[in-house]
Amino acid sequence: MTSVPQERKLVTAIPGPKSQELHQRTKGAVSAGVGIGLPVYIERAGGGILVDVDGNQLIDFGSGIAVTSVGNSAPKVVEKAKNQLDDFTHTCFMVTPYEEYTAVCEKLNELTPGDHEKRSALFNSGAEAVENAVKIARVHTGRQAVVAFDHAYHGRTNLTMALTAKNMPYKQGFGPFAGDVYRMPMAYPYRWVGNPDTITDDAFEAFTSAVHAQIGEQNVAAVIIEPILGEGGFIVPPTGWLKKVADWCRENGIVFIADEVQSGFCRTGDWFACDAEGVVPDLITTAKGIAGGLPLAAVTGRAEIMDAVHAGGLGGTYGGNPVACAGALGAIETMESENLPARAKVIEAIFRERLGQIADTHDVVGDIRGRGGMMAVEIVKAGTKEPDADLTKKIAAAANAQGVVTLTAGTYGNVLRFLPPLVIGDDLLREGLDIIAEAFDATTA
Repeated sequence: MTSVPQERKLVTAIPGPKSQELHQRTKGAVSAGVGIGLPVYIERAGGGILVDVDGNQLIDFGSGIAVTSVGNSAPKVVEKAKNQLDDFTHTCFMVTPYEEYTAVCEKLNELTPGDHEKRSALFNSGAEAVENAVKIARVHTGRQAVVAFDHAYHGRTNLTMALTAKNMPYKQGFGPFAGDVYRMPMAYPYRWVGNPDTITDDAFEAFTSAVHAQIGEQNVAAVIIEPILGEGGFIVPPTGWLKKVADWCRENGIVFIADEVQSGFCRTGDWFACDAEGVVPDLITTAKGIAGGLPLAAVTGRAEIMDAVHAGGLGGTYGGNPVACAGALGAIETMESENLPARAKVIEAIFRERLGQIADTHDVVGDIRGRGGMMAVEIVKAGTKEPDADLTKKIAAAANAQGVVTLTAGTYGNVLRFLPPLVIGDDLLREGLDIIAEAFDATTA
């Protein structure tokens, strides 16, 4: 349990005077290239509440972008991280190793999809995990080409920018990017221009035909995909499509990489989004929710693929930091003891019911989608499928002003995405959704 009172409370405008003062300091000290969505400065947090420096208590529908699934101050995470801080903060696992790193790898090998023999390696961020997954796939296959998809987001480093589809703000002006990266059409049900009844087969055929014609299967080292696309707008592929892609990869000696940086660790109602359809990736990348807010990431995969890399080929000075590893063990223990996959399904049911009611009275809601505690609404101009990014921003701003932290996403900037901590109470969920509904009313009247 958290000591932070689980109630929304507004004592000033959002942002308040102390936050505004801090933000002036920030603008004088921090690069303008670091964007801030809501300049409300937090001093305490826990459960589903963020407490700012002005004493406002905000309902958290963002979880630091799917990071604090167990809350911002989960007792087991705090306890284990504090104990590790008392012991030591760093030695570098590659120089003098420690048990915590090994223990996290053991849990990853146990929890990730598939019952085959696995190995893991730990890193600092999701982008770093993705880069290393590509390195591993290239060494294992002896091939270079990597296939990604429309609407994908994989990170902000050079290679991961090449894999990412969206230009602004992630790629603009930062090229040239890493080569031998190819982009394929995504099975996006809401925006599929063909027959919706045959989208699974049609989208798979479009994908395989394009790979064959443009690259050649024999040249592809890896296909990488988010099982539920994150920044692209929480796009859920049609049932069966992901498994077809994974099976096709195996048939052609291609490494299938599931990027579960945002969707992993109970977020979607399963331990991993791949689990919903029994998809077993060759490699899986994780980060965000893995360690309760501490920086940690991983690549986990088939032993023969992970062990193909020469000794010293993987690593990094801070990768698998002992304090972050201790936090991860506490986060995983919390997920298991509180059955957070089941909790995510309850959250989905609450969201679907209330968002459906909003859609019934607002024809700007084009689509409601997602899974578990990873839900989204796509906003369009009434009577069309034309994206309405401006209205999306207005709805989010109206919710923020009333003390609900809400994020936007989507290739076209027209998606409201909801990522509440999985430990949030039902009362806060419903109150937050009521405020979202009021934001729709206020901006579409």
